[in-house]
Amino acid sequence: MKKIEIFGIGLLGGLLPVILFFAYSFYAQSSYADISKPESRDYFVEANQTADVYDQSGIQLLDLTSASERSINSVVHITAKIPRQVQRDPFFEFFNGPQQPNQQFAFGAGSGVVLNTEGYIVTNNHVIDKAVLIEVTLNNNMKYSAKLVGTDPNTDLAVLKIEAKNLEPIVVGNSDDVKIGEWVLAVGNPFDLTSTVTAGIVSAKSRNINVINSRARRDNFPIESFIQTDAAVNPGNSGGALVNARGELIGINTAIASNTGSYAGYSFAIPVNLMRKVVKDIIDFGAVQSGFIGAKITNVTQEIMDTENLPDTRGVYVSEVLPGGAAEKAGIKAGEVIMRIDGRDLTTSYELLEEVGKGSPGQKMLLDVRGKNGKLREVTVVLLNSDGDMALITKQNSEEKMKKLGATFTE
Repeated sequence: MKKIEIFGIGLLGGLLPVILFFAYSFYAQSSYADISKPESRDYFVEANQTADVYDQSGIQLLDLTSASERSINSVVHITAKIPRQVQRDPFFEFFNGPQQPNQQFAFGAGSGVVLNTEGYIVTNNHVIDKAVLIEVTLNNNMKYSAKLVGTDPNTDLAVLKIEAKNLEPIVVGNSDDVKIGEWVLAVGNPFDLTSTVTAGIVSAKSRNINVINSRARRDNFPIESFIQTDAAVNPGNSGGALVNARGELIGINTAIASNTGSYAGYSFAIPVNLMRKVVKDIIDFGAVQSGFIGAKITNVTQEIMDTENLPDTRGVYVSEVLPGGAAEKAGIKAGEVIMRIDGRDLTTSYELLEEVGKGSPGQKMLLDVRGKNGKLREVTVVLLNSDGDMALITKQNSEEKMKKLGATFTE
């Protein structure tokens, strides 16, 4: 009997750590699930593809009046009050003594797009950067003070919120379906001319012009894969809508190619599918959950093709695999070529950056990789965050880290 009691105590003692382990695991998983899967909500008005903009032979119709009507009331005018540094005049101070501090302000202007009836508005980060006061004017001339929800310098996007009723949110389309040559409208407020609509066609996709990179801090990782159009876009259009012939939002107008600062033939918009991910993360977490593949990539040029004995210039060349990164863990090696990501053929590195930019840490992506031997293989990559793990980054823990360390660091 004594042996049985001893055995029972020993068994209970052995099981206790196991029970505690599973209890802790369940608690940890539940806690993580609560953070990573926020309450489901309607962020956008989704397209239903009911508007008929093609004739019986499949040719796109040129009447864009209905697209204007569906989008113009969803685009707002944004003004931002921005502190300006006043240059001290040493000549004046030599004769009159030190100048009294006199803070001055500059006023910037741009556009934004109403996303839902809750009052969330998307615009460009550079429109409201460093602003101390932001005002939003609707198409009906009603004016509201706006709260800054969050920003993402990597994509030059920002989310604002206003307390307003009877808003008309825009219908959100699918930028992956955009075709070169299709008609589009740019809706915004150039030169403070409210509710301006211009028309053009999609000139190219997945363009990189290094405009975000030039504005970025050293610890940012810019993502540029613009939709290029020839619709006239000028200062004040930034943050406005690029819509298709159905009036569906397909991009956020962001930049122009110009030597004068005004429209010179081409404009560039952030694809709406990338915007979706950024806006959701900003609203849910206060910060974007950026996923990284952990490799340095570049376009396959003629020089690379000749040097590496590649059969063609298709795909994205992996020039370096970062130690401990997602690519290394997936078995990808330097000198290999990524041909497809999640079934999408790749011709430029910017297409790959756009697809990865839509993902989050912990998300799996299927890559078709061509090895140095010329053989294709499928590789599953699990994206990691900038710290090399899959933990979520919130505005709160970013601020706590900054407060404890007193600085942010990058390699």
